Formats: sequence, structure tokens, C-alpha cells
Amino acid sequence: MGLVEDFQLIVDSLPPDWTDLEIDLRIDDESHYVDTAVALSQVNANPYSGSDWHWALAVAHTFGHAAAAETVKGVLSKLDGEGVRGEMQVREVREGRAEIVQMWGRPESVREEFRQRRSL
Repeated sequence: MGLVEDFQLIVDSLPPDWTDLEIDLRIDDESHYVDTAVALSQVNANPYSGSDWHWALAVAHTFGHAAAAETVKGVLSKLDGEGVRGEMQVREVREGRAEIVQMWGRPESVREEFRQRRSL
């Protein structure tokens, strides 16, 4: 199974209100480390040093300071295409958080739409 399939299984197993996710990634062949690091820089992967795992990936569902799940999936697809194999492990999942948006001065229609979209 490739990295994209592993990632999709992780995302599919999450509750519907997940907000962000941290995943550890390890590649099997360290000779691909530099090329993999370049690709993972697109999703701001944090490298580990002196650890069994190579990178930490922060993934956001709909908002936040992390890479979008669709972008992470695209980068992992590129790595799969280049023959990079590895494994992922979920480190932490956060759920139930709500985005804070300043609503002062906005019309009621905008406020209502925000509440509907965020189920607040």
C-alpha cells in the first residue's frame, strides 16, 4: 500500500469534526531522504533528528496553521509516483475546535451563513 492510501485510511477513520492532525512519517530507503524532504517542504513537514521517524506532518481539515489535507495527499501521491515507500503513524488528532472570526460590522446574513457552515 502506498503513502496516499495510508493517508486516506487515516483521514477516513477520523470523526467528522476533526480540525487538525499530526502524523509521523518514516521512509524505508534513506537514500531518498533529500528528494523526499524537498517534496515535503511544500506541506511544511518538520524533520526529526536522532529519531526513528523522519518527519512530522501537520494537517488541517478546514482552517488553521497547517497544510490542507488535499495538498498533503497530492504531495504523497508525487512521492508514491517516485517510488518512495514508508509508513505513517498518527501522533495526535484534535477535534471540535471552531474558527474564531471577527464578526463586528458584518451583516446578519454573513453571521448566519458562518453559523450554518460551522454548525455553531
